[in-house]
Amino acid sequence: MKLPIALSNKHIHLSQADIDVLFGQGYELTHKKDLSQPGQFACEEMVEVVGPKGSTKMRVLGPARPESQVEVSLADARGLGIAVPVRQSGDTEGTPGCKLVGPKGEVEMTKGVIVAARHIHMSLEDAERFGVKDKDVVSVQTTGERALLFNNVLVRANAAFALEMHVDLEEGNAAGVKNGDLVELVK
Repeated sequence: MKLPIALSNKHIHLSQADIDVLFGQGYELTHKKDLSQPGQFACEEMVEVVGPKGSTKMRVLGPARPESQVEVSLADARGLGIAVPVRQSGDTEGTPGCKLVGPKGEVEMTKGVIVAARHIHMSLEDAERFGVKDKDVVSVQTTGERALLFNNVLVRANAAFALEMHVDLEEGNAAGVKNGDLVELVK
């Protein structure tokens, strides 16, 4: 069965406490555009992410989360000088931190920098249709001149999710896929 794929660029999710420090007390993020997952959006705001070796500007994604998290590719991590593990979003225990610099202040994160594990968002109905459940690990086949098999793809099934596989830019470019291409779930 086929599903759409999307390439995810480096980005940051911020807690309200960190938003207040970086942008000013009581600041509300500015909606730029909706993302594919319901309720998620890209913001106008950018934050400088600083590591021991370098820094880069990253787009903030909203809404505010309980805990700040920086998502980078392996190449981004090398440029920052941070040894970053591949993790499921939200699994930040034991991960490295970094410094965040905003227009009104700075935050020293003690943890929260990850390379997001490749994953598939799907509704509970989609999970039933595909014969999988939340936290299953599957493989996904791409097509085309640079076709490859993505292994170790985490299924994230939730009533609030829309069907879409997420990989970072490096993975997507290696497979020669672009946003919206159809890929096949293989168990």
